[in-house]
Amino acid sequence: MNVFQKDSPLPAAVLWDMDGTLVDTEPYWMRAETELVASYGGVWTHDDCMLLVGSGLWNSASILQGRGVDMEADAIVQWLTDRVQEQLAEHGIPWRPGSRELLAELKDAGIPTALVTMSVKRMARQIVELIDFPAFDLIIAGDMVTNSKPHPEPYLTAAATLGVDPAHCVAIEDSTPGVTSAVAAGTITVAVPHQIDLPESAAYTRWSTLDGRTLEHVSELYRERLSRIDLDLLSEFSITTRTQ
Repeated sequence: MNVFQKDSPLPAAVLWDMDGTLVDTEPYWMRAETELVASYGGVWTHDDCMLLVGSGLWNSASILQGRGVDMEADAIVQWLTDRVQEQLAEHGIPWRPGSRELLAELKDAGIPTALVTMSVKRMARQIVELIDFPAFDLIIAGDMVTNSKPHPEPYLTAAATLGVDPAHCVAIEDSTPGVTSAVAAGTITVAVPHQIDLPESAAYTRWSTLDGRTLEHVSELYRERLSRIDLDLLSEFSITTRTQ
């Protein structure tokens, strides 16, 4: 049941990034990229891996082609996804600190949730099916949108499909492309840096970790951000009326 009402103290939905935010699959992707480049005689460093964090898979495929991987983009995406799924099947879900606990509390409170990831849908489904409770109402994956992060389309699509206003959604992200996408979509964005640091910004709220974060923290952030928006609108109205 959607507990959201117009004046609700709870967000209309919480939209989760997957890799690096919900689960720590980035090392799996890095291992797969390194193996693929090495199979074509190339070298793929940690710095190279950082270039692809948070990026859409087809953009990543283009970069890998430029490093000597002689495969079609779709074949690269399939190969990388297969390799990461193999590691997931072997090792299980590598949860990020606090993510499972917060996700479970949100679901217990009846808040709709969406998984908004640039991984392909079959991998997102594998993650969701490995979770020991019904965690997500919706999946928006990289092969379900035309424009990947940092474009706002993934988050706009998630909000529209859930039937909620992005401005009443909290999005949780860990990368620059992801944060850019969520902010551009108009969500209340939480940045939780993992592989790459994210600076403080007025455009989003930075939490160093989700460990210890609860529904109350999310609700408090939601109320504070909405209050700030209301104050800004009131200020604009006051300025307009004084100049007429």
